[in-house]
Amino acid sequence: MIDRIPQGETTSAPGWRAASLEGRVYPGLVASPDAAAPGLLLTDLSEREWAILDAFEDDRYDLREVRLTSGGRGLAYVWPDGEVRSEDWDAEQFKARHLQDYAARCARIAPRLAAEAGQ
Repeated sequence: MIDRIPQGETTSAPGWRAASLEGRVYPGLVASPDAAAPGLLLTDLSEREWAILDAFEDDRYDLREVRLTSGGRGLAYVWPDGEVRSEDWDAEQFKARHLQDYAARCARIAPRLAAEAGQ
């Protein structure tokens, strides 16, 4: 989406899980007291890149600050409610079944999002 691979650090968010969502191939971060959602904290995004990512994540998501296992905090797009399945999202299954099509979709919409962000 931002035409580069940003720097980041592997972390997790205790109290959250990456849930499978009904009818969607991507996950939703939902509250779960006994879980810790694995993730990547992006550490060098520009304001323009944030604008692109924010436009990509639709209005269903809430941008919230979450606590990380490192003791720090980070921003995450949280799925507010509805359509949450009981099982966790499976990254390997996504990679095997959906990644190629999903990446192609992202490549198609990236130029429009970049233009809207003021590239």
